Amino acid sequence: MQQILVVDDEIGIRELLSEILSDEGYRVELAENAGEARAYRTQARPDLVLLDIWMPDTDGITLLREWASAGMLTMPVVMMSGHGTIDTAVEATRIGAYDFLEKPIALQKLLATVDRALKHGADQPQPALSLATLGRAPLIIDLKQRLQRIANLRTPVLLTGEAGSGIELAARFLHTRNTPWVEPENNAAVANATLELLSQARDGILFLHDCSELARVEQKGLLLLLAKIERYNARLVCGATCDLAELVARGTFDSRLYSALAAVTMRVPSLREHREDIPELAGLMLLRMVEAKETPPRQFSTAALNALRNQQWPGNIAQLHSIVRTLALTASAEQITLEDVARVVSPAAPAGAAANHVVAFDVPLRDARDAFERLYFEHHIAKEGGNISRVADSVGLERTHLYRKLKQLGIRLARKPEDGN
Repeated sequence: MQQILVVDDEIGIRELLSEILSDEGYRVELAENAGEARAYRTQARPDLVLLDIWMPDTDGITLLREWASAGMLTMPVVMMSGHGTIDTAVEATRIGAYDFLEKPIALQKLLATVDRALKHGADQPQPALSLATLGRAPLIIDLKQRLQRIANLRTPVLLTGEAGSGIELAARFLHTRNTPWVEPENNAAVANATLELLSQARDGILFLHDCSELARVEQKGLLLLLAKIERYNARLVCGATCDLAELVARGTFDSRLYSALAAVTMRVPSLREHREDIPELAGLMLLRMVEAKETPPRQFSTAALNALRNQQWPGNIAQLHSIVRTLALTASAEQITLEDVARVVSPAAPAGAAANHVVAFDVPLRDARDAFERLYFEHHIAKEGGNISRVADSVGLERTHLYRKLKQLGIRLARKPEDGN
């Protein structure tokens, strides 16, 4: 049965909508203000929200914006108002509202809008994490502000940071909706398909995960690409998990390319540097997994969240995501406890040390297999220091197959320069 949350401070409207929608076969939950709606959303994801704009504690537009910023706008929201304006409707739509209803709401219009909104919500994929959901620590707020200042430029951007720290999230913050986002699966395309990449990225962004991995021939290809990129109105955004200036000093990275890339450089903080965001981030990751039915229903205890916050997280966000998934799949009860965290994460162990993890047997075979493979590959990634060539040799897979497998499992590599590059 589909669930609809009605948020309105007028009891008569709440009861009327509840009666109409219940008669239509929907399960209806009621909230008389934004505070109640906010609390409900942290515990469950309704299939649709009917949200009044004018409420005494927090208005509906503010609540909508809160959900969007926190990555919790994963369901369609229809705004309601007795004296709305076109500007208000436009603003709500811009933030992410599906539609707008004026009070008094005609019965047929209500039912038609609810039906369309529910169908729309069922067709929408669950959004991935974004920079908006990365946290509210001063370091993250500062990063967002600096990225915002350069968002409308076309100059190349170099994003530096540890592997898994959120470089791609920062890059996607610069991406304009409904424009191309091109992300080559391997670096060879930079040298072998330069014009094809530029054509695909026209008026959008070309993103390279880690330019410190580029071989010499790929560096030359990137220089050629930069010379032509302006005529395609595209922007190059590169990540780097190693110090490019140090690679230039070693003679393994082209100094001309470094100068071109480093004109606008921003550092993405490691997860350790904004650990105050870890409890909220872990809770959001878990909520996404449960809502997507990737894991059984779970929730963290306060002690478990505190334990996660106190870890070192050498693998950063990617490691936290993997650990949250493992906890969700292997916890023996609905609440993930401090003991569960202690079993899965050993403070003295390196990231991905499989000996400190347990794979549950009371889950579907596919989930158990994915959990084991995730732990297996994380172990080898940590063991080889993130060097993809050595990981491929160690596990006996061809590199392209390995990349595909890791992407399927949601594992971000701790990228390092390859031997001989």
